[in-house]
Amino acid sequence: MASKPIIIPDNNNNYSIEQLSVPTHYREYLSNVMIPRGLIKDRIEKLAQEIHEDYQDKSIHLVCVLKGGEKIFADLTNSLHTLNSRYGQKSIPITHDFIKASSYINTQTSGSVNVSTDHKQLESLKDKHILLVEDIIDTGKTIVALKEIISKHNPKSLKVISLLIKRINHSNGFVPDYCGFSIPNEFVVGYCLDYNEHFRDLQHICVLNTLGKNSFKA
Repeated sequence: MASKPIIIPDNNNNYSIEQLSVPTHYREYLSNVMIPRGLIKDRIEKLAQEIHEDYQDKSIHLVCVLKGGEKIFADLTNSLHTLNSRYGQKSIPITHDFIKASSYINTQTSGSVNVSTDHKQLESLKDKHILLVEDIIDTGKTIVALKEIISKHNPKSLKVISLLIKRINHSNGFVPDYCGFSIPNEFVVGYCLDYNEHFRDLQHICVLNTLGKNSFKA
């Protein structure tokens, strides 16, 4: 059984930009650090342990949702490979794939989900144990759309891991099978989460301030 996500409280400024290592070219655009990279990596290692146990005697096919899921995908895959090396008799075969999905314009969802893939790629998912790797779930529309698309191609199983789930009133209520953190309704960037393609290279997960939203608006 998967552990519950770590809850980041509402109205919590967490860590000051000055307390942690944040690139100087980003500092003026961020309110605070919500989740430091060390905590992120430790949480992903814990999730990898749970996944490794749950998928014993199975082959796991990780499907990374680009672009935001790239960082959690990389760290999760590395952790699973480490577990395979450490527990040789309990190792699990791991394969992977990529799918691109987007729904944001500036800080708001566009109301539609754009999925970029091809039919042959989707057909290859048949009879596999699929684990979709996502960066963040807010309204839940994107992940539900992806699950519906993949389900039509008859995987053996289909689960979702998301680094973050955002607590918002207009969520469709989707809950991932594995989740790192439950966060307040703030627009966050970093750890491959972007704002109009900026801030993906930021190592921590941080709250974007008004100046940042206005400076990098599409």
